[in-house]
Amino acid sequence: MAVVPSFAAVIFWVCAVGAVVTGIAVFRVDSMARATFALLASFVFAAIPLLLLGLSYLGVLVILMMIMEMVVMAVFMIMLMMNPAGLMPMTMVHNQRGSLVIAVGTFVVLAAGVLLVDWPQRHGEPPADPTFALGEALMGSHMLVMLVVGLGLFATIVSAVVLAHPRGRYDRFGDDLSRRPSDDPIRGVGR
Repeated sequence: MAVVPSFAAVIFWVCAVGAVVTGIAVFRVDSMARATFALLASFVFAAIPLLLLGLSYLGVLVILMMIMEMVVMAVFMIMLMMNPAGLMPMTMVHNQRGSLVIAVGTFVVLAAGVLLVDWPQRHGEPPADPTFALGEALMGSHMLVMLVVGLGLFATIVSAVVLAHPRGRYDRFGDDLSRRPSDDPIRGVGR
């Protein structure tokens, strides 16, 4: 009699393969923007098993955090890179031989740890609400402080970008980006 895998097992293996494939794509695509979104897909595939384990808060948190992180990176590429939107072909791997040695060595050490370490046995029962227990273990009474710090860091990042780069990349062209020569509002800068 054939064993039919459960829905959760199928989703897990789809996510495992998807995470590996998109992780490889990060180094195979030829632009920063494509690498950014391949990395985003890899992180999302890696976070979905958390949802399968019943850790809804942690799974959604990882997914949302990765989406925001990668979108902010893409916005910065579009805004600040000389390579328009990070879409021009470029090599995404530097020191290919050295990085391959480091990656293989890291994999061997981690795999050896998984197989050779004497893992501790669970004592007692799992908590009734694992999400609450995890949040309490991570933050304790500091949750409100961390929320305020997060908002403060976000405001600082936005302020720093506005102050450091008050003009956009295409400010000197006005509404017509194909106009040559550009009409720079700051004298002596436009060409």
